[in-house]
Amino acid sequence: MTRLIVRRIGLMLLIMLVVGFILFVVNEGNPRSVARGVLGPYAQDQQLDIWIEENGYNRPIPIRFLDWVGDVAQGDLGESVQYKRPVNEFFWDRLANTGILAGLTFLIMVPLALFLGVLAGVKEGSAQDRTISVVSIVTTSIPEFASAVILTTVFVIQLEWLPGTSSMAAGWDWAQMILPVSVLVLYGFGYIARMTRASMAEVMTTHYIRTAVLKGLPYRRVILRHALRNALIAPFTVIMLQLNWLLSGVVVTEYAFAYKGFGTLLLEAALRRDIFVIEACGLAAVFVAVLSQTLGDIGYTFLNPRIRFS
Repeated sequence: MTRLIVRRIGLMLLIMLVVGFILFVVNEGNPRSVARGVLGPYAQDQQLDIWIEENGYNRPIPIRFLDWVGDVAQGDLGESVQYKRPVNEFFWDRLANTGILAGLTFLIMVPLALFLGVLAGVKEGSAQDRTISVVSIVTTSIPEFASAVILTTVFVIQLEWLPGTSSMAAGWDWAQMILPVSVLVLYGFGYIARMTRASMAEVMTTHYIRTAVLKGLPYRRVILRHALRNALIAPFTVIMLQLNWLLSGVVVTEYAFAYKGFGTLLLEAALRRDIFVIEACGLAAVFVAVLSQTLGDIGYTFLNPRIRFS
């Protein structure tokens, strides 16, 4: 287990280094483009040359990349062109906001999806199974922007129960979290529920489950102690993939509710070509993606002992 973790951490660092280099070349490979993004579209060629000379952008790309890696390792993410201040001053707060939104969504979505998936899988073909399957398919087929509009129309405009925005400008108000969390849960739980349902239905037809039932073991114990662990092997991958989606895939939801999180920050940086913010967001997204894969591999060793000792 220790060797697996060490190998995965080393691979994670290598992947981040390679992706970081690609990200750096794409954003800062052309010094004049960087200078124009900082100085503005109406900057003269002489001003661009002066800025390039003063900031060391006339050096080779590998040297500049190593300097950039050193700065990032020390926590220096550069200065935002849009906000005219260091990226560190606002990046971590926006990332934390998305972390709270993603955490609430994950805590609600995963148990709900697993519960419904198990209910559907243990009675394959029943009315219960068909009802859960239809609900999962319908909610998953509705994109976030559509469900955001529907929920806003019902609960904000018609019923006037909830606020229409979640900017958190006046501090944390949990009422403002209900709509964005609901949109994400509705869109995401169907994938996990359907995968769990299929896996549970397959496990319930195996010989060892039939043997356990014929021996007279309580049905609840058969499900929880014998079937569920093996049924979670396939959905576990889908659950880990939700971490990536909850970080970088919530742009639409955050924008719809004016939520000041990672997604809206990335969108604003892309629209205004704020390269240093884009680089910081890219590194964070890659880190979460690689970390989720590492956690997925480690989790597999607990769900499937054959992988652990192979």
